[in-house]
Order: sequence, then C-alpha cells, then structure tokens
Amino acid sequence: MPTSTELPRAVAIVGRPNVGKSRLFNRLVGRRISIVHDQPGVTRDLIVSEVDEGRYTLMDTGGIGLFDRALTPDDIAAAVEEQVGFAIAAAGLVLLVADASEGCVPLDLEVASRLRAAGKKVVVVANKADTPERDGALHEFYALGFGEPVLVSAEHGRGADFLRRRILAELGPAPEAPRDTVDAIRLALAGRPNVGKSSLGNRLLSADRLVVSPTAGTTRDPSRHRILWKDAEGRERAFDLVDTAGRKAATRQDTLDFYSHSRAKEILAEADVVYLVLDAQQGVTRLDLQLAGELAEAGAGIVLVVNKWDLALEALAKGPVGEHEDERAFRGAFQKAVRRALFFLPDPPLVFVSAKTGLRAGELLAAAAGVHARAGATIPTGRLNRALQDLLTRRPPRPRSGKLFKCYYATQVSRRPIRFRLFCNTDEPLEDGYVRYLGKGLHDAFDLAGVPLFLELVGKPKQANRGFFAPQGSAPGDLPSRAAAPRAPKSRGAKGKPAAAKGKAAAGGKRWATKVGGPRAGKAGPTRPRRKGR
Repeated sequence: MPTSTELPRAVAIVGRPNVGKSRLFNRLVGRRISIVHDQPGVTRDLIVSEVDEGRYTLMDTGGIGLFDRALTPDDIAAAVEEQVGFAIAAAGLVLLVADASEGCVPLDLEVASRLRAAGKKVVVVANKADTPERDGALHEFYALGFGEPVLVSAEHGRGADFLRRRILAELGPAPEAPRDTVDAIRLALAGRPNVGKSSLGNRLLSADRLVVSPTAGTTRDPSRHRILWKDAEGRERAFDLVDTAGRKAATRQDTLDFYSHSRAKEILAEADVVYLVLDAQQGVTRLDLQLAGELAEAGAGIVLVVNKWDLALEALAKGPVGEHEDERAFRGAFQKAVRRALFFLPDPPLVFVSAKTGLRAGELLAAAAGVHARAGATIPTGRLNRALQDLLTRRPPRPRSGKLFKCYYATQVSRRPIRFRLFCNTDEPLEDGYVRYLGKGLHDAFDLAGVPLFLELVGKPKQANRGFFAPQGSAPGDLPSRAAAPRAPKSRGAKGKPAAAKGKAAAGGKRWATKVGGPRAGKAGPTRPRRKGR
C-alpha cells in the first residue's frame, strides 16, 4: 500500500556519495540538469524532472552518509538527509545506486536496510560498469536483498536502455496525457550568495524543499518545483519555481562554482520571470548591478525582492534609523535608492519581504503573474506609432551624419520579450541614452513595468539606391539597384510619336520625389525640356 505522502509514478535515485547518481539522473532524463563533479557531496537540493518516456517523475538526491565536514557542514548534511527522506517517502520506486568498480560496501548495506524499513519497491543499479571486465561484480549486489541488479554505465550509456525498460516494467503502463494542460509560468530566484533565495523559495512552496544554511554557496544545482496558486478572481495558475546558485565574483570561483553558475545562466535565460533578491542590510552591490544587467539583456520579466526586511523593522522598533522615524518613510527612501542604482531596469515591481516571518510573501506570485501578463501584451500599431512620434517630437535625437533622424513606421514583432521594429531614414545606431529614453517612454505609455523592451532599428543604407530599406544582416552590396532595373518601353501614339505624359510625373519626377526613399526635391537628375508650342 502506498503511503499518504507517495506521489504517483515517482522514482527516486538514492545511494551513498560519489556513486554517479547525478550522472545517471541526467542520462535517464536525456539532458544535463544535475551538476556532475568528482567531489563527493555536490548534490544537496532535491532535483526533480519529468521523463517523457513513460511519463514519470525522477528525483535526484544527495548522498547518504560519510559527509566530509570540510566540504559539507553539519547543518547542510542534516538538511540533505531530510531531503533524501522526503524523496524516499514520496517515491513509488527507488533506484539504489552502487559502484560496480568498488563492489558492495558496508554503507550500501546500511542504505538498503533503510529502504527495506520504508517498505519501498527497489531496483539495485550497479553504476560505473564501463567495461565488461566489471560485470563480474554483479553477484556481490545480490546481498542487498532486492533481486537481480542492473549493470549500467551512466557516463557511456552502457545498459541504460535496459534500465529504462526495467523502470517502465516496475511502474506499469503510462497514463494518458491530459488533454487540457496549462503552461506553467517559469520563475527563477537569482541573487548573490546568502541573500535568502532558498528560504524565500521554501516560503513560496510552503514546505522545506530547498536546503537552507547560513553558509554562503549552499545551493549548487538548480532545483525546480511546481506551485499552484489562485488569483483574486479564483483562477488557478501554475508556476515552476527554480532556485539557482548565488552569484560570486569571478576571482572567487572554483571549478564547482563555475559549473553552478553556468547552469544558473541557462535557467535564467529560459525563465519567464526572475526574482532578483536583494539584501535589506546591504542594498544594491556591484554583483547585484552585474546580475541585473545580465537579466535585462536576457529578456525575462523582472521582480525586485528586498529580503530580510524584518531586520529593518526590528531596527525601527528600537528608534529612528537615520532621518526616518517610521517604516513607511524608510521604505520609501530605500525604494528610491534601489531605483536610482538600477535605473537601467524596466521599472520592475519592488516587494519588501521577509522569508523568515512571511512578511508580504503572498504578494510575490501576484507580482510575477502581472509581469508575465504584461510581457504577453500586443500593442496596437497605431497607438505604438503615435506614442513613438510624441517621444521623438518631445526630445529629438541628435542628427546622424548631418541629417535629422526620422522614424517612418514602427511595429511589434514579438512578445516575451516584447520587441519593436522601427523603420528609419538611417542605419546608424542611436545613442544608448536615447534608446533608454525611448524605452522608458514606451514603458510608461503602455504599462510595461518589469518587462524588458527591445528596439530594432532598420534604416536605409548610404547608397545611391536609397529607395530600399536594408534588411538586418545584409550588406549594402546585396541590395538591388535602381540603375540596374530594366526600363519599360515607351508607349507610342497612332503616328509613332511618344504618347504625351500626364500630370506632374513627366515633368521632372516631382511626385516620385515625395515618396520615401526617392531623391530629394531640387536634386533630381536633369529633366526633359518642354517641347515648343506646348
């Protein structure tokens, strides 16, 4: 009988440290999620992913036992053990991973005894069987008491297909895919080490699913968790929350930090909305500025979170803080300082919270949902062009190559992120400050707070063939030329004479000169002289 905490079709990978659990997890999932390193105890948080083949949930856990206190403090070791306990309780099938190169060791027997007491269905996986010479160790793992073991090499894929079939046979037929599925909003927690990202994630999850410790750099693997939330109107929304490793200075990174930060960058690039977590005691630091700039370029929606605000309340309870006597005045001054330091961000929502006490934590999901909705907005072309022309008229840019900048037309070309394409009279880029001015004006005009906005300028090249706009990535020589275009034959009248041209088009081409891209008035080529008697 499954326990009350057991999840449907959940598989947990457990074992002692450094037997290749994370590499096996990546092999079964089919992509690199967990960080793989020779150092024992790398995995700390519970890593969860859905496996499409067989439709089951796979969980990667930290190693059980033999923690090196120099690498893993006692509080982190205790939290890792708690995460392993949750995975075992939630799993319907457990993969007990051992090392085929070392054989069955006493700690493997201890782990097996723990699984036997939990009453779980177990498949023993002897990993690191990279060559047939190591197959002889298979008989040693029968001593664990869970039937026939499976020999695999997670690094090279040897035996992986057989293990997949064994897992599906133990789980039974896969359920049908649900017809009405709503895409979850992908959230990510980002910030410096020890600003409270994991504590904030646990507060949002209403459970201790992320390892929390005063030791900086506790989080290494990005761990993903599902959150179900109802808005003010009672509609249920789904979020996929990912906690990432804290950003360290490049001079303080080791190889493990490098891999952690590389995975964090990949997660942040895929996120819909990112919580940039700041420390209320330290404000905006140099690393915060660097990370904020990367987030703005990545295109994800942004929500600023000032954590540890309970410390500010405690300080105010003892007396005034500087010139501020109450929390409201101090919060307003703090908000102005953050906005001033992060002036290049798209005016994101700013929430003052305490992961420890839960202060205003309920506002975080509502803020993320609002940013995500605004990022999916479609701006009407007419309103966009009117707003853009108002901005250009109010503050014209500096002339480019001796001529005034003009924008003939603008249109929205993408959402999430929002991208506008501007067709202009020059292909020279505008100054960064002026681009920020246009972006700020469009944010205010269309209520795009927290949504990065990108402007693509498409201009006319400096060529004689100025009647054509230069596509992005094309060289001026790739454009067609008016001079090379064949001229249409002249129509002739009844007596073989050229037919009389009508209107102003035949008198110097003035009508053509008024079109976008034609020669300027007064600078057209020589015109045909008027015929006498006309």
